[in-house]
Amino acid sequence: MTDPIRWGVLGAANFARKTMAPAIHDSENAVLAALATSSPAKAAGFRALAPGLRVHDSYEALLADPEIDAIYIPLPNALHVEWVEKAARAGKHVLCEKPIAMKTEEIDRLIALRDDTGLLIAEAYMIPHHPQWQQVSAAVQGGDIGTLLHIDGYFTFRLTDTGNIRLNPDLGGGVTRDIGVYTLGSARLATGAEPTNVQSRFGWQNGVDVSARIWAEFGDATCSIYMSMAAPNRQVMTFHGTDGYLELVAPFNAGVHREASVRMVRADGEERLTRYPMARQYVAQVEAFGRTVRDGADYPVPLEFSRGTQVALESAFNGELT
Repeated sequence: MTDPIRWGVLGAANFARKTMAPAIHDSENAVLAALATSSPAKAAGFRALAPGLRVHDSYEALLADPEIDAIYIPLPNALHVEWVEKAARAGKHVLCEKPIAMKTEEIDRLIALRDDTGLLIAEAYMIPHHPQWQQVSAAVQGGDIGTLLHIDGYFTFRLTDTGNIRLNPDLGGGVTRDIGVYTLGSARLATGAEPTNVQSRFGWQNGVDVSARIWAEFGDATCSIYMSMAAPNRQVMTFHGTDGYLELVAPFNAGVHREASVRMVRADGEERLTRYPMARQYVAQVEAFGRTVRDGADYPVPLEFSRGTQVALESAFNGELT
């Protein structure tokens, strides 16, 4: 095996501790090597996975660590671009939580930085690494359900913590920036097309969108998406075609929301269910990152894809109905 990627985590966010640190630890080509936090208590959960973990008391100290190859960034949305740029300029490969930026021109800067440094800079958009989305993308683009007619998407959850950063406009909060990369992004992923005629209606609260309805067209197919931070947990994506439809009941938080599966229903009533009980999309994401860094493999979700989703999100904000 080639030398594993030595990862450092920039900040002790709960998601990093509960999800990404275990994914790094369990990946075949990765080592959880360092963490930046000034809180010994927050470091404890990471050290439980990696007892030899080096803990730096500042972000700058982690970026200066010569033993670290790649940085994972789980910071609030508004801080992503700043620390991606600092990490890359320190010579580190970077995997940054979504959305990697909040403006298209910021992603253009990151693409230029990636090309200038030769480093891998990518958004932590995990669903393309999951086999259910590889199945759906191949089926939709391969005509397995005939001509695509319509896409339905739902992603809702109830957020009761009023101090959550998703409700803070100064930190890039709002439901569309938080999970629009999944709903609109997955429609782009499955179809290989870009949305047009985008319209939207938002529910605003204290400067952030707590709900969003988005309508768009993907070629000749229509698309309807609903997202909310004030509704019971629901995740469903459905792709309707002339010869059948595909339904995903855990399209985004696979294995956590529900077991990942793809149900194909054909026009004659025949059904086929494909289950994915063992797939771990975060581990697959880390391992794909490592193959790109060490072996030069094409990364499945380059910044150009992230840019396309950002363009779609901006179209939604600009297309708000009054």
